[in-house]
Amino acid sequence: MKKVVFITAPEMFRDEEYFKPKKILEDSGIQIVTASIKKGEITGRFGNKAISSMTIYEIKPQNFDAIVYIGGKGSAVFFENPIALKLAEEFYKAKKITASICSAGVILANSGILKGKKATVFPDDKDYLIKGGANYTAAPLEVDGNIITANGPEAAVDFGNAILKAINN
Repeated sequence: MKKVVFITAPEMFRDEEYFKPKKILEDSGIQIVTASIKKGEITGRFGNKAISSMTIYEIKPQNFDAIVYIGGKGSAVFFENPIALKLAEEFYKAKKITASICSAGVILANSGILKGKKATVFPDDKDYLIKGGANYTAAPLEVDGNIITANGPEAAVDFGNAILKAINN
């Protein structure tokens, strides 16, 4: 069974960006593990609850087929987090799917893996991508090799489908 880890802020993550791709992947038989900076209940911007079953400090890239960083205001807790940045780099270098939606694209930019890559992010955060060397496109969704980025909640379904397609290839 394929296994994907969703990196989700403990609070203020965008509900749609978490639940829509999660449903698409789970409906296709992919196991989703939710990780945050704490274990237990986490809360989305609109009050929806999820359970973080592990911390980011426990993630071993060899145990997963992909890593997905979920956006929303809360994702800022990972922008400078050395473990979150290192995980993005490790998954990317292992040629595993490394994905982000909305503001979480800043994590990929800060990890250094977007240099020369086409990428998108929530428009307010585009300067982070440009500073990180990305070719910022402003498109709703970008797939460049094993990197998948989306710009926000409206792209959540397409983002989930792009991850599913990449995992199945």
